[in-house]
Amino acid sequence: MKLGFGLYRHQLTDDNFRFARQCGATELVVHLVDYFRGGELRDNQPVGDDGWGWAGDPEDPIWNYDSLARLQESAGRHCLTIWAIENFDPALWYDILLNGPERDRQMARLQTLIRDVGRAGIRAFGYNFSIAGVAGRKSGPLARGGAETVYVAGPDERPIPLGMVWNMRYAPGGSGHLAFFPHDELWQRLEWFLRHLLPAAEEADVRLAAHPDDPPFPVLRNAPRLVYQPWMYRRLLDLYPSRYNALEFCLGTLAEMTEGDIYAATEEFARGGNIAYVHFRNVRGKIPAYQETFLDEGDIDMRRIVRILRDCGYDGPLIPDHTPLMTCEAPWHAGMAYAMGFMQGLLRCERDDSLA
Repeated sequence: MKLGFGLYRHQLTDDNFRFARQCGATELVVHLVDYFRGGELRDNQPVGDDGWGWAGDPEDPIWNYDSLARLQESAGRHCLTIWAIENFDPALWYDILLNGPERDRQMARLQTLIRDVGRAGIRAFGYNFSIAGVAGRKSGPLARGGAETVYVAGPDERPIPLGMVWNMRYAPGGSGHLAFFPHDELWQRLEWFLRHLLPAAEEADVRLAAHPDDPPFPVLRNAPRLVYQPWMYRRLLDLYPSRYNALEFCLGTLAEMTEGDIYAATEEFARGGNIAYVHFRNVRGKIPAYQETFLDEGDIDMRRIVRILRDCGYDGPLIPDHTPLMTCEAPWHAGMAYAMGFMQGLLRCERDDSLA
């Protein structure tokens, strides 16, 4: 297994690359979508008519080969490899999600993007096939010692304005809201997406890695959800059997679900070679109410998870996608360093046990 580190677009700097390497990371999972407007946005998940604001420019050169190759080269100067990119900008695929008139044109753009990702030596692309995206989360001093962390107190019932997906605007939209449609229709849209993009992913040697719905409600903001129970991951994999149809295996989200067993699910999908990378985080509680915790204080036995992954032959990255913020002058850095140290210790213990 590899120790990985997650960075948002505004964090893709030499200083943060050095920090990730100092924490022991060898791999990076990066977000190129600018959710946080260069770091100025403080609210965890602002929801409303504007949400996070406007989606990005579909012609932004950051999504082209030259930029991806430069980013990989920058990481390499710090002995890091960009393993995955996480999430398409809503501007790149809103009509794929909505089955709209621009769907074919947007798919051609994604096919080119995936080929460019492969040329840049990036091995996976994480995605969340969701209309509402991640919505309804809040932050509060609920982790150990009053550390600031993410929590959910119930489903978000506010409908999605027209012209918005993933809580970002791609068009003005007017005053209406997106009408509800059945879950099976969302699955049909996903099947179309996989059928058209996976051949390009196979050609480029890039695994498409599906994130489960977080928070895992069946319906959020009057929109159907796709993977809100562990068994739904199997349904997704069965739509297009291929090594390149893979999973962004989010432990926290899976633990929040009301059905299934986190350890059985980990063994099933790790043994099947279905996991492209792992979001390594812990939670306490299940929907409709849960909170994220430090790795050592939640409901998941994280050492047991590492042991299962080891025994099933998983050799990809584990990343702390986010973690409680610690009370100091650098809350994010301290929280991530704590998580990375804990993960480093787990990996060393399991490595030593396997050699005994």
